[in-house]
Amino acid sequence: MSETTAPVTTAASVTAAPAAGRARAARIALRTLTVLLALFYGVASALPKLIAHPSAVESFDTIGWGSAAMYIIGVLELAGGIALLVPVLAGVAPIALGALMAGAFVVQMSYFDGENAATPLILIVPLALLAWTRRRSNADLVRLVKRRV
Repeated sequence: MSETTAPVTTAASVTAAPAAGRARAARIALRTLTVLLALFYGVASALPKLIAHPSAVESFDTIGWGSAAMYIIGVLELAGGIALLVPVLAGVAPIALGALMAGAFVVQMSYFDGENAATPLILIVPLALLAWTRRRSNADLVRLVKRRV
């Protein structure tokens, strides 16, 4: 007589597999979103300001802020894009970029009659999602800062 062994499946293991698959898919989607936002802020948003592209110069001249503000905002956007990719800053970076986008919305409404006001509003949504999902890294950052002080 030969013995055969069949894998034993319990109800817990049957339901755990799809949940683990969804969790993995969610992590991949969040990482993809993070990389896309980092690229957007680094390349599409900060770069034109940092190289003084004529469209960026014209926009800041219209506002009356000049080139210094253009470079400062470009550096903030680039720093925020990079910070999105740094694990310990992953929770605070979307909050900071969201605040920057709130300011961009106000500027678009005030100086440009809402011409591109939808862009910062649209960007606030994925930033809020990242801030919410990465809120625990803020606690890690606070512990790190407290340890250094």
